[in-house]
Amino acid sequence: MSFDDASYICDACGEEVVIPVDFTQGTTQDYVEDCPVCCNASLIHVEITPDGDVRVWAEPEQDRY
Repeated sequence: MSFDDASYICDACGEEVVIPVDFTQGTTQDYVEDCPVCCNASLIHVEITPDGDVRVWAEPEQDRY
């Protein structure tokens, strides 16, 4: 497996959260994860470019409905 770290800012508490990025799971990844600081759920989006650059952002999980 190929992993690298990336980070996003939690919309609920403003903390930077570092997450592992699994390059074997495809170039576009979406999943729900609780913030380790405030425990609010966020929808995490990961995009990996052909060059291997990683873009990560989050939005409150309830906003997706």
